[in-house]
Amino acid sequence: MGSSKIEHKLPLQILEELALDQKPTIVMSEGHDPRIISGPIAAYNTGICQIVLLGSQITIKAECENLGLNLPTDINIIDPRKSNLLPEFESEYLHLPKKKGSSAEEARIKIKEPLYFAALMVRLGYAAGTVGGAVETTSNVVRAAIQIIGKSDDAQITSSCFLMYPKNNYPMVYSDCGLVIDPTEDELASIAVMAADSCKNLLQEEPRVAMLSFSTKGSANHAKVSKVLAATKIVQAKNPEIQIDGELQFDTAISPEIAKSKTDGSPTAGKANVMIFPNLDAGNIGYKITQRLAGAEAIGPILQGLAKPANDLSRGCSSSDVTQMIAVTILQANHS
Repeated sequence: MGSSKIEHKLPLQILEELALDQKPTIVMSEGHDPRIISGPIAAYNTGICQIVLLGSQITIKAECENLGLNLPTDINIIDPRKSNLLPEFESEYLHLPKKKGSSAEEARIKIKEPLYFAALMVRLGYAAGTVGGAVETTSNVVRAAIQIIGKSDDAQITSSCFLMYPKNNYPMVYSDCGLVIDPTEDELASIAVMAADSCKNLLQEEPRVAMLSFSTKGSANHAKVSKVLAATKIVQAKNPEIQIDGELQFDTAISPEIAKSKTDGSPTAGKANVMIFPNLDAGNIGYKITQRLAGAEAIGPILQGLAKPANDLSRGCSSSDVTQMIAVTILQANHS
């Protein structure tokens, strides 16, 4: 690990360098929140996207005045309670597999909720992705995304990851740190594959995946170690193009010197940039330790395995966090 701060390319910088021809529309479900006004305006002003803010025209424009911001005329404000899209959204809601048997009255109420309205915009192609969670809880954000957008055909489950930028090391993907509490070996394998894709798409780096454990290469014998080893073998069999190794302790995954002493020429150990945690206890604790003790910037939770992008924000997020998450969502949409 180096002694000086490493310059990182955050998602917004990566997106600006890619200079995509398309400027996808991202819908923000919490348009009344000051961070969900200033963050998207900053993203719009870089030229990477179009923006839709959900909420009352009067409330959002008044908040812009309070913030001293000029709202670009191309940023669209939609009030979900009054939109002319409601009849189409009601019909779509009633035909969703998870909503069959719902009453028309239930549908009319639900589709006016901003999280569900935003997800329906994405599902029906009015937006490329959606971002929420500055006000709403993660469980509410994820529930709307899974029920309306649904998981992608090639994903076994929906999971999450964080992009981690330690001050003195290269960027990494940590997964799953926010959603799946105790994955089975098949689910853990699926999480690893999704996180490898996130590394390619969001960091623009070739993934080197470490399946983490309290054991390295048989140094301990336990059912929890066996699960990690089994998940590793599943990925190796089904996705031989992915560089992956496990089970590995964290120090073996990241330190070339320790990897040399504990493994036999692993292509991943000592230089892993995708860290797969065996359960949510380890993942959530691990990313917060990295964030607080290593001074790492953390972007997430980023949802993986959805048919189209929807992402969650921390309720303690800043407007710049919102801008970066919009960039993440666009990078996902570019590969979905």
